[in-house]
Amino acid sequence: MNRAELVETLAKTTGQTKADSERWLSAFISTITKNMKRKEGVKIVGFGTFATAKRKARTGRTPQTGATIKIPARIVPVFRPGAALKDNISKQRP
Repeated sequence: MNRAELVETLAKTTGQTKADSERWLSAFISTITKNMKRKEGVKIVGFGTFATAKRKARTGRTPQTGATIKIPARIVPVFRPGAALKDNISKQRP
């Protein structure tokens, strides 16, 4: 599902217009992004946690040449699914 399909589904589910659903989705993403930048994260009980994690500096290799390169330390976004989401997904049959 892409963003447009998500907005359309939200609009149908909530009875709002697509424009209102788009604004809501943009505000939701913006809020999560701002909190993650402040390293606070966002916990949605039953769904999951949006947070950040530190990734250590390491060495890597360029696939084409095999040359060793240094990969700097960085902060990356992380999503940890909640128990209710895991249970809901695991109950589905393959």
